[in-house]
Amino acid sequence: MKRREIHSWLMDMDGVLVHEEHAIPGADRFVGRLRERGIPFLVLTNNSIYTRRDLAARLAASGIDLPEDAIWTSALATARFLEQQRPGGTAFAIGEAGLTTALHDAGYTLTERNPDYVVLGETRTYSFERIAQAIRLIVAGARFIATNPDPTGPTPDGPLPATGSVAALISRATGVAPYFVGKPNPLMMRSALNAIDAHSETTAMVGDRMDTDVVSGLEAGMHTVLVLTGSTSREEAERFPYRPSRIVDSVADLVAELG
Repeated sequence: MKRREIHSWLMDMDGVLVHEEHAIPGADRFVGRLRERGIPFLVLTNNSIYTRRDLAARLAASGIDLPEDAIWTSALATARFLEQQRPGGTAFAIGEAGLTTALHDAGYTLTERNPDYVVLGETRTYSFERIAQAIRLIVAGARFIATNPDPTGPTPDGPLPATGSVAALISRATGVAPYFVGKPNPLMMRSALNAIDAHSETTAMVGDRMDTDVVSGLEAGMHTVLVLTGSTSREEAERFPYRPSRIVDSVADLVAELG
């Protein structure tokens, strides 16, 4: 199979560039080479807790320097989606600064009275009171949007319930399923491609998960690269009904391709 010419790169953050706050060996060289060559790229994350500035600072602390506009989160993708769907709308949001800042920047007003949308994102401290309020607003007619379907998030003490799990609770209580914007929805990929004015045919998606990164890259028409520095092993990858365009040990193996 003839390998495509790649002019832009999208990549997941956790498991591809960093692992629990430590840079993956070679990740700094990969990002550095992209910046040197002026190759368009975006770092993607389903995590909606942090703003771009927070994430850029977190990456810098691990030794990876990149501008904050090179980061694309499920919160930004969600805000962009709502801005296109219903400009200047209103939302009741459950989440942290990453989500509320993105919604404000998209021209949304946050309200607890008769919102157009209930928007569920990630937070380390889900409030039972706000979840109950979200349920009542959805029952009363608000549309239900969630930033991403990840059921759990990692912590040093073990897994923590994340957006997908809380969305399931709200769905069970309301009978209403949310629309998930983040990976594996190819909408997240499309919004990222649009943000850097890239074309799917000449863009690669680099990820460590078959069920989010690879499948959404595939469905968006991109060249997909699975790295083995995160969630999925080579053996596990073989069990899926779809395959990445290729598998490499880590992003360090891609540096030479950037010229």
